[in-house]
Amino acid sequence: MSRPPLPLNALRAFEAAARHQNLTRAALELHVSQAALSHQIRKLEASLGIRLFHRLPRGVALSDEAVALYPVLNDAFDQIAAALNRACSTAPSEVVTLGAVGTFVNGWLLPRLAGFEAAHPGVDLRLSTHNNRIDLASEGLDAAIRFGHGDWQGLDCTPIADTRFAPVCAPSVAHRLRTPQDLIALPLLRSYREDEWPRWFAAARVDGIEARGAVFDSSLALAGAAAAGAGIALLPLAMFERDLREGRLLQPFDIGIDLGRYWLTRLRSRPEREPVKQLRLWLQAQNALTPVAP
Repeated sequence: MSRPPLPLNALRAFEAAARHQNLTRAALELHVSQAALSHQIRKLEASLGIRLFHRLPRGVALSDEAVALYPVLNDAFDQIAAALNRACSTAPSEVVTLGAVGTFVNGWLLPRLAGFEAAHPGVDLRLSTHNNRIDLASEGLDAAIRFGHGDWQGLDCTPIADTRFAPVCAPSVAHRLRTPQDLIALPLLRSYREDEWPRWFAAARVDGIEARGAVFDSSLALAGAAAAGAGIALLPLAMFERDLREGRLLQPFDIGIDLGRYWLTRLRSRPEREPVKQLRLWLQAQNALTPVAP
C-alpha cells in the first residue's frame, strides 16, 4: 500500500527547525507562530511514524532518523529554489557560437574567459575549436577566430591579437644551440604553412638549412612535440607565454618574425547581432590591456 503524499508545509517546517535546531527561529523564518510550526512537525512525525526531535530546555535535538532525513530535504529545497530562479529570470541568455583556433583558445582566451562571463552574464558563449580551416555558413557559427592576414573573401575581419613567431624547444635540446646555424643538426617541426621556416631563416640570415621534420596541423601539437624533445618548433610566442614562463619550452634565439595575426571574422552577409558585437568589443578591449597574469 502506497504512502499518502507528505505535506510540503510540514516538510518545510521540519527542514527549517532542523537547520536552526530552534523552533522559535524556524517559526520566525517561515512567518508562522511557534505553535503552528510545532503542529506541522507533529503532523509529519505522525505521518512517518517516527520521532524527529527531542525537546530540550533550550532548543531541540535531532533524532537519528532526522539526522538522515535533513540533508536530503535541505538539498531538495535548494534545487527547487535554483530551478525557480532560472524559470523566473527576466533576462534569458543570448547564445553566441564562436569557432576559434585551438592555439588561441588555449593560450589567450581561456585565461580571460571568466572576465567575459562576469562582464556579460547575458551571453551564453559556446566554443568550437578548429585548425584555421572553417566555413562559417555551413557550420552555423556566429563568428570565428582565425590566424592569417585578414583577407578572407566575404568576411568582415577585426584584428584581435598580434604575435611574433620564433623557434622554441625543450630545455634538453636548447643547450645544443649556440647559433641559428646549429639548427642544421636537429629536426625542424613544421606546420602546413610551408613558408614559415624559410622566412625565419631569411630573418636570421642563415643559408643552406632545409626543414625536414614532421608536419602538424596545429600549433598545440607542434608545441607538445617540441616540449617532448622531438625537435624545434616555430611558434606564436604570445600563445605559449605560460609554457615559456614555466620553462617547459625555451626560446634559444631572440629572432622573431611576423606571419600574421588573429582575427575575429563573421559573414558580411549577416547583420551583427548585439551579443556578437559585445564579444567583439570585449576582445578588442582585452587586446589593448596588459597580458593576463599567470
